[in-house]
Amino acid sequence: MARGDAECPGVKAPGDSRHRQLRGMWIATVSGIDWPRDPAHSAERKKADYRAMLDRARALGMNAVFVQIRPTADAFYDSPYEPWSQWITGTQGKDPGFDVLKFFVEEAHARDLEFHAWFNPYRVARGTDRSKLHPDNPARKNPSWVRAYGDGLWYDPGIPQVRELTTKVVLDVVNKYDIDAVHFDDYFYPYPVGGKDFPDADTYRKYGGGLRKDEWRRRNVDALVRELHKKIHEAKPHVQFGISPFGVWRNRTSDPNGSATRALQSYDDIYADTRKWVKEGWVDYIAPQLYWEIGNPAADYRTLARWWADQVEGTDVQLTIGQASYRGGGPGAWRDPAELSRHLSVNAGLPRIRGDVYFSAKDLLGDKGGQTSRLRKDHYRTAAIPPAVEGGKAPRPAGSVRAVATGEGVRVSWHLSPSRRAVSYAVYRVEGAGRPCAPVDPTRLLTTVRGASIVDRTAKPGVTYTYYVTALDRLHHESGPARGATVTAAEGR
Repeated sequence: MARGDAECPGVKAPGDSRHRQLRGMWIATVSGIDWPRDPAHSAERKKADYRAMLDRARALGMNAVFVQIRPTADAFYDSPYEPWSQWITGTQGKDPGFDVLKFFVEEAHARDLEFHAWFNPYRVARGTDRSKLHPDNPARKNPSWVRAYGDGLWYDPGIPQVRELTTKVVLDVVNKYDIDAVHFDDYFYPYPVGGKDFPDADTYRKYGGGLRKDEWRRRNVDALVRELHKKIHEAKPHVQFGISPFGVWRNRTSDPNGSATRALQSYDDIYADTRKWVKEGWVDYIAPQLYWEIGNPAADYRTLARWWADQVEGTDVQLTIGQASYRGGGPGAWRDPAELSRHLSVNAGLPRIRGDVYFSAKDLLGDKGGQTSRLRKDHYRTAAIPPAVEGGKAPRPAGSVRAVATGEGVRVSWHLSPSRRAVSYAVYRVEGAGRPCAPVDPTRLLTTVRGASIVDRTAKPGVTYTYYVTALDRLHHESGPARGATVTAAEGR
């Protein structure tokens, strides 16, 4: 048989199923929330801490990380537009001695974790002292672009040059780094502070064009979202664009299309028309932050999960839910370690929900309130592959799978797919001597890996297993399985 021919041509590829899930966590860098632990630490210590986070994420069953690389109009890479981030070394503009973003991406991919590059489009600084900005910071060079509001400095979204800067910054990263997605959170126009309006009256007079101010502000945000989606896909079609907005678009009392909630509204308060972005297809995924418990009187989790599932119906936009690990052990329902687990049980009844992402890494990995242990027990006992994204094509299968018992467990190896589209491989395991050519069961997924071998250290001594391997492209389209390999794990380990 020629290399690259399917060994099991009659066996179909697994396809989609409810077991396909995105499982992610946010790694926040502003103020060192998750990384680095201390900006004074050495580069090697910082690298070790990041690697340890990823190792623990994989052990928990995660398959994606959302890493904040532009927290305050600064960069976690050598940018031609903005200075090195103060959050790496403690000093804005100081070279940390290594390409942080390249390291971030490579280490994530080495563990077959998707890397979503998280940008804050308009936040300039925490604190309002402009003299603390690096002299080369565009916000320092162009003070007319910047507004002091609340306890921070913000770019004015109504200024065209500001939107152009954000677009250039994002596309620079898309073109130079092997990221899987561009990610925005919920900060567009800043959240209302003290009943004061955002100070953009001069900008509105110059650019308002006869629109009401609220309509004009939403148009400004829409323009950035629409153009970035278009330009990201023009640069690299496989790079996704996703946003994690505040969880309430509008309350039903404000709009019949809204949710049965009584909360702040992203449409009215931060000028983010998140429902429109979904309906227009300006995002590839939406990950609303549903940080409320089930039964919350103002914003019930179950109500909002159903509302968002309805919004993506009939679109190609994938829906992932932002979950509040940070609330574990808190008052009320959050004292119960099962609260987040119940959220995922609600999701299981809503097929349009395709996964969850947790804020943030330190709370998820630290098992705050016992929530993570319960998630692992109830929902994450087996690995998962993210849902396939529109536009890809399954690679050709792997081949020549071998399974050998060793003192460490079972070493499984295979020949890589001959297709250049193949990026990673899924390894499935069943007990007993399975048929050489058989469909794979998604509930039997053992792991995924970028490479040609794994060591199964969970194999029980003396037990016989059959291993099957499939190939995946970077958008998670999956080939059929190669011929399975059967082995009995060594006794006496």
